[in-house]
Amino acid sequence: MNDVMTQLLRGTHEVLREEDLRKRIESGKPLRIKAGFDPTAPDLHLGHTVLLNKLKQFQELGHETIFLIGDFTGMIGDPTGKNATRKALTRDEVIENAKTYEQQIFKVLCPERTLVMFNSSWMNAMTSADLIQLAAKHTVARMLERDDFAKRYGSGQPISIHEFLYPLIQGYDSVALKADVELGGTDQKFNLLVGRHLQEIYGQTPQVVMTMPILEGLDGVQKMSKSLGNYIGIADHPDDMFGKIMSISDDLMWRYYELLSFVPMAEVARQRQECASGANPRDVKVRLGQEIVERFHGGSAARKALENFETRHRDNAVPEDLIEHSVTVPVGGYPIANLVNDLALTASTSEAIRLIKQGGIKIDGERVEDPKRRMAAGAAHVIQVGKRKFAKVHLKA
Repeated sequence: MNDVMTQLLRGTHEVLREEDLRKRIESGKPLRIKAGFDPTAPDLHLGHTVLLNKLKQFQELGHETIFLIGDFTGMIGDPTGKNATRKALTRDEVIENAKTYEQQIFKVLCPERTLVMFNSSWMNAMTSADLIQLAAKHTVARMLERDDFAKRYGSGQPISIHEFLYPLIQGYDSVALKADVELGGTDQKFNLLVGRHLQEIYGQTPQVVMTMPILEGLDGVQKMSKSLGNYIGIADHPDDMFGKIMSISDDLMWRYYELLSFVPMAEVARQRQECASGANPRDVKVRLGQEIVERFHGGSAARKALENFETRHRDNAVPEDLIEHSVTVPVGGYPIANLVNDLALTASTSEAIRLIKQGGIKIDGERVEDPKRRMAAGAAHVIQVGKRKFAKVHLKA
């Protein structure tokens, strides 16, 4: 039992309540484990797999795992961490994004042992009277205990009534599913506790809440996000995936090992000690990159990605007299085409866009494919234009 709990607690931030989880595991009864995802973007990234990996652990222990797609809540827009009302998605956008989620999650989870559900299944059947009754089970005072709501209310920022419905509906999902355990990021703690509260009101045993850390993106500062350009998509090409992992800092590498790797923590600790004693962290990072690429693309693709990476870096040696720059990144990220032009590596932004489309611009040895890519603050990168133009840029917040 101790080994099982050690496995389940690996990488978790908080468990409410740990003793309840232990008792339920010891009972031998298969538990219902729920993790919800709003289909707000078409692609999942490694940040999402922090929850998926934990769901997989429960799955392999014989528990019933539920991947809940919040197609109903996605049309509300999760206000968590926002300082303004979030733009709601259209029904068509939600449906289209949900399709890609179904395709991508089985890169991590076993299809035969995963129950995929949509919260519209019960929310669409709820009448206006039912929704009013649900809203009556929580107070405005309790809602304003949530940090982001409290800050917006205190600063005079508007809060729409429908935003209060989001945590209520997420909580009701746990009632509808009779969840024993719900997984979520640390930023979801309030919503997960609403689920416990509503389950008690509806006569159910309150679910165990397990919060997982928010994975930092490639910059090591802000959370992994496609909009910030600091993400590794699980559908990324093997070469891109491996190259991005190799670009992270040595400190961030250990964080990724804890939250993304299946290597036992004792082995990770041994490797960390070896690096502290003089071993090259690059070799450890290569093993991490190989593990992640193999998980999503297979062993052959992982070996080829390493071979291609080494070839690119051998053929694109960075000059020793590299000019270094320091720039401030605007809110929302620095558009790569603008950055290249501002560094005087191209004659214009339009030329930078054209070169990106032609495969003529690289960041840290990796070809840039998206001319709309935005660079996040908090890291340094080597930018190459053509064969002879190089610059090292430090991106500051």
